Amino acid sequence: MAVMTTERPQMELEQFRNIAAIAAEREDVVFEFINGRIGVKPVPDGDHGEIIRWVSRRCMQHRPDLWLYVEQGLRVDRYRAGHAKPDGALAEDGAFAGQGEWADPEQVLMVVEVTSYDSDTHRRDRVEKPVAYAEAGIPVYLLIDRDAGAVTVHSDPQGGRYETVTTRAYGHEVVLPDPVGVLLDTEELKRYAR
Repeated sequence: MAVMTTERPQMELEQFRNIAAIAAEREDVVFEFINGRIGVKPVPDGDHGEIIRWVSRRCMQHRPDLWLYVEQGLRVDRYRAGHAKPDGALAEDGAFAGQGEWADPEQVLMVVEVTSYDSDTHRRDRVEKPVAYAEAGIPVYLLIDRDAGAVTVHSDPQGGRYETVTTRAYGHEVVLPDPVGVLLDTEELKRYAR
């Protein structure tokens, strides 16, 4: 369930942290704070987890120096306090040691999101997160869109947006550009299509 959007932040960062700490006891939702608004995303289903496993394995096969950290909290908004928990954050092994729950995204090479089957996924994964991740300077944002049966690669963050956006249907090869430098054959993703 999304909270109605406004131009002003809904709450201060400290208020969000208090709410998120209490909500951490729940096992059915994850809270995020992007552009001054609190967001709720559902806990991933089994296919969602398999897709993240697939991305992790492919990245490690090509780049064993990297690790896909699942649900690592990131501070993602330079201008307003923003906190996101991407489905995956690709970084060097050990990059988040000592960082706490909400880490600096500077060492992140790529974030991964897999769409959920909820009414908020469009706003959250296709609209707000590309802006937040680009503003944070994360070089690549990989969106695996289960509704569309497609993979979208956002890259070249400049001026708060990704300059290059490429979408390919499941079954095609997708290039994750530098600094990731991985080629994904997305044929296997057809197994997880609706």
